[in-house]
Amino acid sequence: MARRPSAERRRQLTEGAIRAMTRDGVAGTTTRSIAAEAGVSLSVFHYCFDSKRALVESVIETITGHSVAVVREAIRPKATLAETIGAGFQAYWDHVRAHPAEHMLTYELTQYALRQTGFEHLARRQYELYGDTYAELIEQLRHEMDFELRVPVPVLARYLAAMTDGLTLHFLVLGDDGTWPAVLGTVTDHVAGLVRDGDGDGDGDGDEARSATR
Repeated sequence: MARRPSAERRRQLTEGAIRAMTRDGVAGTTTRSIAAEAGVSLSVFHYCFDSKRALVESVIETITGHSVAVVREAIRPKATLAETIGAGFQAYWDHVRAHPAEHMLTYELTQYALRQTGFEHLARRQYELYGDTYAELIEQLRHEMDFELRVPVPVLARYLAAMTDGLTLHFLVLGDDGTWPAVLGTVTDHVAGLVRDGDGDGDGDGDEARSATR
């Protein structure tokens, strides 16, 4: 069998770790079970990751990347900025509904990192990654659609990270009770109201945002 590049092995092990952690919990997942899930030897695991901390960081980055990929695709410019924002929120929400166990794992990773000595920085890194990701997506839209913000990018990015984090946890606890389209529409209206077009005038798309998420 041909030897695979180490980057591919790391990806294989990370995805295996996500499956194992989703099934067994973070604390209950061992390096041996991860290697078995990924279909590689334990020696390959230790070649690719020198510590469990390194693996957990890779898992956090990879899970974030899963949802970011679908959002990035969804926020290609639409007819209005509100439609574009609404499409991004809807894509994220569809990912949450389709992969609830993976999103639940993100909260378990946070708690695990905060409770394990030497892992605390990974929880901080996780939430910094959320903010950095939103900042990148905001800048992408600003470049493509030419608008100005009513608040600084770091403030809006952190707000969006906190808001989606809270909404996701509420969904995981309360389930799909039929109110979420209206909730997403309300959030989209609010976010659309925090931007203005390149002339500095109000965007005027907020009234259309609610329907854009349905």
